Amino acid sequence: MSFQSLGLSEALLKAISKKGYTNPSPIQQKAITPILQGKDVLASAQTGTGKTAGFTLPLLHILSENPKEKYRPIRALILTPTRELAAQVYANVKEYSEFLNLRSAVIFGGVNQKPQAATIKQGIDVLVATPGRLLDLQNQGLLSLKRVEIFVLDEADRMLDMGFLRDIERIIKSMPEKRQNLMFSATFSKDIKKLAHGILNQPVQVEATPENTTVDAISQKVYRVAKGLKTDLIIKLISDGNWKQVLVFTRTKHGANKLCEKMSKSGISSAAIHGNKSQGARTKALDGFKNGRVRVLVATDIAARGLDIPLLPHVINFELPNIPEDYVHRIGRTGRAGAVGEALSLVSADETTFLKDIEKLIEVKLPVDIIEGFEPDPNASTDPVKPGQGRQNRTPRKASNNSGNSTRNNKSRRQKRN
Repeated sequence: MSFQSLGLSEALLKAISKKGYTNPSPIQQKAITPILQGKDVLASAQTGTGKTAGFTLPLLHILSENPKEKYRPIRALILTPTRELAAQVYANVKEYSEFLNLRSAVIFGGVNQKPQAATIKQGIDVLVATPGRLLDLQNQGLLSLKRVEIFVLDEADRMLDMGFLRDIERIIKSMPEKRQNLMFSATFSKDIKKLAHGILNQPVQVEATPENTTVDAISQKVYRVAKGLKTDLIIKLISDGNWKQVLVFTRTKHGANKLCEKMSKSGISSAAIHGNKSQGARTKALDGFKNGRVRVLVATDIAARGLDIPLLPHVINFELPNIPEDYVHRIGRTGRAGAVGEALSLVSADETTFLKDIEKLIEVKLPVDIIEGFEPDPNASTDPVKPGQGRQNRTPRKASNNSGNSTRNNKSRRQKRN
């Protein structure tokens, strides 16, 4: 199947060709046609499968068929959970709409809102946003969603993990009831299906791969190791393998900083990205990683969502996630677009339960190895990591009956997280 056969406009086909793409990926084949037909879509697609183009291309086609040249209200809203993902989606929107008379903008927290508000005031067709900054600007009367025709909820599973359900509900209430809705998620949990039921109208359900599976192109392996030897082991693996580009996941922000410091002292250039880092610092770290100045990028789950790193060869779980679906998201950073990737996990005794939960979810028994000199501690407890360790970056915000300080605190948290 070719992109031409999907019914996309010549302007979009020209942009696709310029990027060097010839044939649509499975998720694009399955999603583009029903979206062009105006149907609501619930799509399950792993990272690296081309899902962003799966909704961006038909969305731009629909908007360009009925242009609003004089006054440009926001006609399409793409909601994402993180700044990095918002920036990446916006970059794709800009690339694909190069030969169309459409305007777009991206808004997220952590940066000055004035340029964002000024761009919106000039009139845009497509807005890519994170929930916190979107609600902030909306509450200030700086944007309106009353003319939205197409609503895209990207990485819906991450939205729920980060506690954005209330924000999503508020945003939906500010849009017209009659609109086209598209929901994309890497996994189809019960909560996702419940959310979809409340948003989508008789949706077409499409899947690029079975839910909660891992990409076949990714080689997965577990190293059993004593907790106190993890840092030395990861330094050995990276040094002995002479790996030049490695994405490492930790459960906590403090853990990311600490690991970065130790790697740097060992002569391995590294940088950390997490919620406490400014947007400028996060962008600098990511750019350094992409251009080769930084060999190792250490990240928490929230900060790493949406990272688009072509041909990333290695992902290492320095600590296993305590939410098994996050393992799928993490290792999906490698093995993208048909490339081969490697995902390694350093597992200590107290992560045994996490490992079992992951294997149950992906229905794969992961191969285990032990490296001499880095053996696991036979006397260590296998009790799981205490609740709260590793969840500090994503605790859902609870509703409060106090309208004063609570409102200001919630706003501050949204700005920090988005």
